[in-house]
Amino acid sequence: MKCLYLWKSYVVIYIYKMEKKWLHYPRLDTVLTVDEFIKEHSGGFKKKALWENLPKKMMYQIFCTIFDYLLQSGKIAVDKEGKIRWIYNPELMKNTWMRSLSSDKETRIVIH
Repeated sequence: MKCLYLWKSYVVIYIYKMEKKWLHYPRLDTVLTVDEFIKEHSGGFKKKALWENLPKKMMYQIFCTIFDYLLQSGKIAVDKEGKIRWIYNPELMKNTWMRSLSSDKETRIVIH
């Protein structure tokens, strides 16, 4: 851990390298704002341009946390040009899953 101390203002800032220890986590409304904006503008922006054009201003660190979550959960993807695309399609996933299980007659699934 690397520390930077600012003695004149009595503020201690910790800079973590190779660790994700955040002081702030995104709120649900912030996550949903980014989520909806990417859905509406799929393929229109690269990562930094997307952050700059969000309707609600937020810290870049918070945006990156939300971006990583959406990327790892399979809701977005980055194309070879670096543009962000919305790829999550729950109906397609449900149909594919049901077709793969339809061959097994003993399996019973209820989807609400």
